[in-house]
Amino acid sequence: MVHAILLETGLPASRLALEITEGVLIGDSTRALSILRRVKALGVNIAMDDFGTGYSSLSYLQSFPFDKIKIDQAFISNLENNEQSAAIVRAVIGLGRGLHLPVVAEGVETKEQLEFLSREACDEVQGFLIGRPKPIGDYASMAGRPEDTEAEPTPTRIAVAR
Repeated sequence: MVHAILLETGLPASRLALEITEGVLIGDSTRALSILRRVKALGVNIAMDDFGTGYSSLSYLQSFPFDKIKIDQAFISNLENNEQSAAIVRAVIGLGRGLHLPVVAEGVETKEQLEFLSREACDEVQGFLIGRPKPIGDYASMAGRPEDTEAEPTPTRIAVAR
């Protein structure tokens, strides 16, 4: 399905990133990893999302070459009040560095969290401190396009032949 959508839309595979939680891998992990490897072979980036909240994150990092690790916001939200959260975040950043994988901290909402992550050399951050979600039309000027004047976006439907 991913391949068909890439062909239909003309989107370069390298511009697509799929975020996979451990829940996708639990159960029939052999099948799931096989599918993810095929998607990755297309050139699609795969990120391990919500890292640290499941049971076998390290074994999945070893068995599948993810392109990025995303630290769950639960650890970020507790940085200021919980030394264990800070230690876990430091460890995940160090793990990412050792595996040559960029690390993204999710849910950054305070200046103190951002300063901590900056001191620890976290690769990327996302959260309300950086920016709040907006309608897609609001981003037109950033992409060098005229502003979208439509009140409601027109839904795009993609049909996939199976």
